[in-house]
Amino acid sequence: MKGWTGNILRIDLTKKTHRKEQFTEEFARKWIGGRGFALKLLWDELKPGIDPLGPENKLLVVLGPIAGVPMPNSGKTIVAAKSPLTGTYADGNIGSHITIQLRKAGYDIMILEGRSAKPEYVLVEDDKVTFHPAEDLWGKGTFDTQKVLEDKYGRTAGILSIGQAGENKVLFAVVRSMEGRAGGRPGIGAVMGSKNLKAIVVKGTKEIPMADPKEMKARGVGDLKKVGDMDKKSKWSVQGTNAVLSWCNEMAALPVRNHRLSQHPEAWKLDGQRTSSARVATYGCPNCTMRCGIAIKDKEGHESEIDYENVGMLGPNLEIFDLKQMASLNYMCDDFGMDTISTGGTLSWYADAIDQGAAVGDFKFGDAEAAKVLTRKIALREGVGDLLADGSLKASRKVGHHSEAYAIQCKGLELSAYNCKYVPGQALAFGTSAIGAHHKEAWIITYELKFSERGGYGRDKAQKVVDLQRIRSSIFESLPICRFPWIELGWDLKNYPEYYNIATGANWTLDDFLRTGDRIYALLKAFWCREHPDTDRTQDYPPRVYFDPRIADKEGIIAGKHLELDKYDELLSHYYDIRGWDKRGVPTRKTMVSLGLEKEADQLAKVCKVSEDCVPIGNRGV
Repeated sequence: MKGWTGNILRIDLTKKTHRKEQFTEEFARKWIGGRGFALKLLWDELKPGIDPLGPENKLLVVLGPIAGVPMPNSGKTIVAAKSPLTGTYADGNIGSHITIQLRKAGYDIMILEGRSAKPEYVLVEDDKVTFHPAEDLWGKGTFDTQKVLEDKYGRTAGILSIGQAGENKVLFAVVRSMEGRAGGRPGIGAVMGSKNLKAIVVKGTKEIPMADPKEMKARGVGDLKKVGDMDKKSKWSVQGTNAVLSWCNEMAALPVRNHRLSQHPEAWKLDGQRTSSARVATYGCPNCTMRCGIAIKDKEGHESEIDYENVGMLGPNLEIFDLKQMASLNYMCDDFGMDTISTGGTLSWYADAIDQGAAVGDFKFGDAEAAKVLTRKIALREGVGDLLADGSLKASRKVGHHSEAYAIQCKGLELSAYNCKYVPGQALAFGTSAIGAHHKEAWIITYELKFSERGGYGRDKAQKVVDLQRIRSSIFESLPICRFPWIELGWDLKNYPEYYNIATGANWTLDDFLRTGDRIYALLKAFWCREHPDTDRTQDYPPRVYFDPRIADKEGIIAGKHLELDKYDELLSHYYDIRGWDKRGVPTRKTMVSLGLEKEADQLAKVCKVSEDCVPIGNRGV
């Protein structure tokens, strides 16, 4: 087998044991790596209904056939588990030295099982695995934890860690690495904390297996330079991802005041030009020549690394337009190991609930100091922070008074920083994302607002969402590799099958990846249905408030406009039809069998009704 090591490292935290296992080439070809591997393994190894924060859950660290090889933006790792926030499969894509080190240690997959009796960290050095007490690290933030472990094992050691949010099982705690990298929005950090696992450290010395190592090195190094040159020419890294803020504000797609507004006259204070001007450093993932991590000084003088999602959700969404104060909130989230998107979404829900009379409190939109106090309370689960630490959906259900209507989430995961009250295609992308509302699944908004009818519900938008989900799940989440060269610089998609073929000796085309993407997405949705057997199509709706005319903007380019439920429902039907799912959004047996998932269809049928086929409403498209 070339391209993959073929090895799984299985670690039992309860028994303090480990063993090396092998996976087959058939498994590798069918699931590629990254998300594909993690999804199939968790489907097979987790019993339906297990407690995500119990010892039965498993934490996976997964790579793929080109992960860690010097080539454009290949320093990515997938962390995965059953989510305590959504109750189904969840993962995160994180840039880390662990990508290179775990491959050099001789593994593509690490599975951590059970629960340690006391806080500890695990050290992997090639074939050697040791367990180390971490009481001295427990209670520390991710910045201090990273520094302690780097000082001990070196700056290039692969390190994943959690902060106090993970320790306290905040349901949107993330896994952190290299100070500025984070992944696992749906609570992967909480799963790590539930296992009393403070960190994972990996150091490897072996060669990464390649079908043609000379060709891979020549192609990879050459393409790294090409992408770097493209970035310099386009000047994308000057503003990085935050360049999109001014565009979202102009297009009335900015989250303002818990999505009640979509534009704000003070948004310019946080835009890409302002953040770039305030830059004190720039950071990136391993093997990256288009670094997007712009660091600025926050109110307290800390170096805070930001991107658009942080800015959008902790700035305009909370009506905070002081750049340094927004950066302070971002720094706190990073240090506590807490997702910035869900933190911003949950805090904005809380301010809204107080405004609407559903909750009692003194937190208001625009109050940055109070937001910082609440952020700390969430991470430590103190006072009202204990309620908010469960995310906006669970919190709203406890508070009641119809406050769930304006919890801006799908499947329990808060929306990223795009206001879709009049952007049906992106609303569909959020609604149908199988891990909850995440922009990484299908970022259709630029296509929709530049090249399609705004407010339109045509089948073309459903097709575009499906196409993007296919590409992202199979290529960017499963190789895995960063999507920015493709999205931001126009790096041709054909490069990725070529990389795969050089690494593995295969002869794949883009169509092979798209079919694998369909297989992955069918099993992702089957996983949701297995854990939520009473599922129906409403699980794929965007936030209900998007359909409410009372939340429509009073002025601006979308004044008086909002999503229409009947038209969205028709758009959703197009989506199901293209995918071959029934009217509830459950993959049919015929579809699953056609994708090589016959056994999985039988397993799903034991807990959830599975239709034999669906009635098509038109041609299925590509």
